[in-house]
Amino acid sequence: MANYDYDVLYIGSGHGTFDGAIPLAARGKKVGVIESGLIGGTCPNRGCNAKITLDAPVALTRLTERMQGIVNGDLAINWTANEKHKQEVIEGLPDMIGGLMKSVNINIIKGRGTFEDAHTVMVDGTPHTAESIVISTGQHPHRLDIPGTELAHDSADFMNLTHLPANITIIGAGYISLEFATIANAAGAKVTVITHGDKVLRKFYQPYVEQIVADLKSRGVDFINNANVTSFEQDDRDFTVNYDGGTVKTNWILDATGRVPNVDGIGLDKVGVDYSEKGVKVNDHLETNVDNIYASGDVIDKDQPKLTPTAIFESTYLMHVFAGDTSDPIDYPAIPSVVFTSPKIAKVGVSVEEAQKDDLTIKENHLPDDWYRQVTKESIGDNALIYDKQNHLVGATEISDQAEDAINAFLPAIVFKFEPAQLERLVTLFPTIAADAWGQI
Repeated sequence: MANYDYDVLYIGSGHGTFDGAIPLAARGKKVGVIESGLIGGTCPNRGCNAKITLDAPVALTRLTERMQGIVNGDLAINWTANEKHKQEVIEGLPDMIGGLMKSVNINIIKGRGTFEDAHTVMVDGTPHTAESIVISTGQHPHRLDIPGTELAHDSADFMNLTHLPANITIIGAGYISLEFATIANAAGAKVTVITHGDKVLRKFYQPYVEQIVADLKSRGVDFINNANVTSFEQDDRDFTVNYDGGTVKTNWILDATGRVPNVDGIGLDKVGVDYSEKGVKVNDHLETNVDNIYASGDVIDKDQPKLTPTAIFESTYLMHVFAGDTSDPIDYPAIPSVVFTSPKIAKVGVSVEEAQKDDLTIKENHLPDDWYRQVTKESIGDNALIYDKQNHLVGATEISDQAEDAINAFLPAIVFKFEPAQLERLVTLFPTIAADAWGQI
């Protein structure tokens, strides 16, 4: 066998890497991690953790709004203080994650890695070799290819704003667009959302999405649909968004038109790794067409949601492969997803549309009728529970202020297809959102 520097070498240090690399190294494998930016990748530094911190005051203001008369007084979000708090929450994460890796003797190599051959990655002119290499480079924000595109900003720029512009225009119809429209609107900005099509959050149940859009409109968010954005222009400190059929004047532009896999400039062509505009192509063992080169996380071209939990699952699976625990193909469970609007929308497993097509049982609940949701005066809330022919719970979709926790509560029943007797064995704390959710199954 060749004498390599590492058993496993990872390119990138996000969740597609460290959740599996740390236990792998703890089991005695020699592991290296190459990172050109902050340790931990997108999620801890400019994604999930930052976003949820900025969103927390929004949920609080919504609750106070509903409880007026019981709780007296209005709340206003101090954007500058909120952004500062966000930074306090996330600033220690790279050192914490890096410390965990160093504690199990993972070698962190700072710099940009590019393939030299199937077993060698170059970093600043120095070769690093490994028996197995994992591409875990994640994604970066897409930018519109139009005149003036440099005038727009991305999601990281938004979360780093120390002062919130009075007028913000967001281009896009996905998670980032709707979440940041919610946050900016709640913090006092005038928000306009411009979409290419006539729907937003297209992968979610549209009757629930329409409730979110209606609520945002009632709060002053403008939606311009079926608009083909053609250019951005600057006039002194203000900007103009031009689209087929009109213009929007604004103080700040957010390009939230998607994310792009980081496949360029890392030498994939040189070593012959197959990839597309959707990411690196892998088989059912997360191995590329080149023996010993694997991929993990958002950089993969896959049908599964490109989310942090998916990357964690993939990274953990590869840990078991490299440790010799399994030679089985990856077996993805039901993977939940959530949009942190206010209210939130979340889902897992079989969708309502799939259930309707396959003639499965759909049980719907209007949540404001539920006593537990009346405690905090939830006025917007519905869920749909999907059952297979054997009456197992196989899917759930919910819009509510606690949708993410309700969907998490449903997960065990969906993943393990619990029978009625098993459901009866689960005694939940009461009163809680989990107890409320289980009571609906």
